[in-house]
Amino acid sequence: MGKDSIKLIANNKKAYHDYFIDDKYEAGIELFGTEVKSIRMGKCSVKEAFVKIDNGQVYVYGMHISPYEKGNIFNKDPLRTRKLLLHKSEIMKLTGKVAEKGYTLVPLQVYFKGSLVKVEIGLARGKKLYDKRADIAKKDQRRELEREFKVGKMY
Repeated sequence: MGKDSIKLIANNKKAYHDYFIDDKYEAGIELFGTEVKSIRMGKCSVKEAFVKIDNGQVYVYGMHISPYEKGNIFNKDPLRTRKLLLHKSEIMKLTGKVAEKGYTLVPLQVYFKGSLVKVEIGLARGKKLYDKRADIAKKDQRRELEREFKVGKMY
């Protein structure tokens, strides 16, 4: 594995459905050894997770990392709050944006960058129901076009 090789572990497709993603940030995550081993086996989920800023520190809540089978007493709570590692300037910028009405932080994906576990967080605005309907209609339209293109290509 190279220095910058990226291996995706968990993806949050629901975030793209529920939010408009305005900006993306890459953050490190503070983990224990058994958690890293569990992530290496792909046992991680960010579906219900969210990110909050407390006292100038960024934390991810609700991120589920299954306990490592051989970890016994060293295993931590699978849903514990985990600290995200960002630069001070990035935290200040995010604090200002989240203070604005309608903005929130959501984890988009968890991946290995080399040997380090990284979390991509997105600065997001909530979608209204009609926005979601428009997205679904666009997706259906694109799927129909692809289907027609495949059928036309056969003859």
